[in-house]
Amino acid sequence: MKQIVFSIFLCFSLNISAQQPVDSILTLSEYLGYVKAFHPIVKQANLIVNESELKLLKSRGAFDPKIEVDYDRKKFKNTEYYDKLNATFKIPTWYGVEFKGNFEENEGVYLNPEATLPDDGLYSVGVSIDIAKGLIMNERMNMLKQAKLFVKQAEMDRQLLVNDILFQASVTYFNWLKAYNEKQVFDDFVENASFRFNGVKKSYEVGERAAIDTTEARIALNDRRLNLEKARINYIKASLDLSNYLWLDNNVPIELQDNITPDVNTRVQIDAVLSTSEFDMATFNIDTHPKMLSLNYKYEGLDIERRFASNNLLPRVNLEYNFLSETPEIINSFNTANYKSGLNISMPLFLRKERAAIKLANLKMQDTEFEIEATKVTLKNKISAIDQELDSFQVQNVYNNDIVTDYEKLLSAEERKFFLGESSIFLVNSRESKLIDAKLKAINLEYKFFETKAKLFNVLSTLPF
Repeated sequence: MKQIVFSIFLCFSLNISAQQPVDSILTLSEYLGYVKAFHPIVKQANLIVNESELKLLKSRGAFDPKIEVDYDRKKFKNTEYYDKLNATFKIPTWYGVEFKGNFEENEGVYLNPEATLPDDGLYSVGVSIDIAKGLIMNERMNMLKQAKLFVKQAEMDRQLLVNDILFQASVTYFNWLKAYNEKQVFDDFVENASFRFNGVKKSYEVGERAAIDTTEARIALNDRRLNLEKARINYIKASLDLSNYLWLDNNVPIELQDNITPDVNTRVQIDAVLSTSEFDMATFNIDTHPKMLSLNYKYEGLDIERRFASNNLLPRVNLEYNFLSETPEIINSFNTANYKSGLNISMPLFLRKERAAIKLANLKMQDTEFEIEATKVTLKNKISAIDQELDSFQVQNVYNNDIVTDYEKLLSAEERKFFLGESSIFLVNSRESKLIDAKLKAINLEYKFFETKAKLFNVLSTLPF
C-alpha cells in the first residue's frame, strides 16, 4: 500500500508545474517597451532624424533674408580721401530671383566720379535674376530638395536601426526564457530523483531492495543535480545578458533582480508584440519595406543631384535692374527714368568639371539601382524562407508534444512496475532521461520558433506596438 501511494505521489509531482507570482513576471511586451523607450542605442538612432531635420533647417537658411553693410574710409594727413557706405537688404526666392533694397552714401576729396552721390545718399530697389543656369535649378533649390528627402530617408534608417536593436533584445529575452525553462525542468527532476532515492533507500533498509539500487538512484540524483547547477549558471548568464538592454530614462542601467522571471506563456502574445500577426506572404508588398523606401529616397536625391549637375552645363547669365531715388518715402520717385542695370555672363569653355559631375551622378544612380534590385530579391527570399520555416516549426511542435506525452506515460508505467517489483531502477532512470531529453528538445524547439519569429520581425523591419 505504501509503495502504491508513493508511486501515485511521484507521478503527481512529475507533472506539477511551478507557479509564477504575477508581480514577478517580466513579459516580452513590458521588456521591449523599456528597450524602445530608454536604451541608449535607440536614443542614438533617434539622433539620425534630429540630424536630418537640422540639415533641412540649414538648407532653408539659404532662403533667409540677408543684410549686408560695406563701409570703407580713408583719411591721410588731415585729408579725407573717401568715406563710403553701402547697405543692402536681400530676399532670395525659390527660383533664381533675388529682390533687394540698397542705400549708398559716399563723400570725400578723391572719390571716383561714378561714386559721386547726392548729399543725402541714394536709395535703390531692384531685382537680380539668373535667367539661364540658376532659374530652373540652383544650388539653394538642390540643397533644400535633397534635405527634405534626407529627412524621409533618415526616418526609415532610424526604423531599421531601432528594429535591429529590438530584434537583438528579443532574441536575448527568448534565450533567457529558454534558460529559465531548462532550469525549471531540472528543478522538478532533482526533486523527483531525491524523492525516489529516499524511497529506494528506505526500501533497502527494510530489506525490500538491493544495495545496488540505492547506488543507481544516487547516481541519477547527482546527475540531475549536476545538470541543475549547469542550468542555474546558464540562467544567471542569460539574466545578465538581458540586463544589458534594461535602462532608465536618465541613462542608468537596471540590474535584473533574482525574483524577476520571464513569461512562460510568451507564445500566446508573441505575434501581437512583434506585430507579425497580420503578416501574409501572398499580400505582402515589398515596395513598402523601410529598406526599400530608404533606397528609393536615396535614388530620388541622386536624381536631383544629376539634374542639378546637368543644369550646370548652362551659362550663368545674371541680369540686374535697380530703380534709383533720393526720396524713397515717395513711391512715385522710383521710375524708369532713373535706374542702374547690369548683365553678367560666364561659362567655362570645356565644361570638364560639369560633364564629370553628370557622369558621376549617373554612376551613383546606376549603383543605387543595382542595390535596389538586389535588396528586393534578398528580402523576398529571406521572408519566404522564414515563413516556410515557421510553418515547419508548427508541424515539429505537434510531433514533439506527442513525444513528450508518450515518454511521460512510459515513465509513469515504468515507475509503477518498479514499485511492484517488476522493473529496475536502471530502467526507470533510463525512461526519465529520455523524458528529460524530450522536454529539453521541446524547450529548444520553442526557442528556435521564437527566434525565427524575431527574424521575421527583423526582416520585415516593423516596430512593435
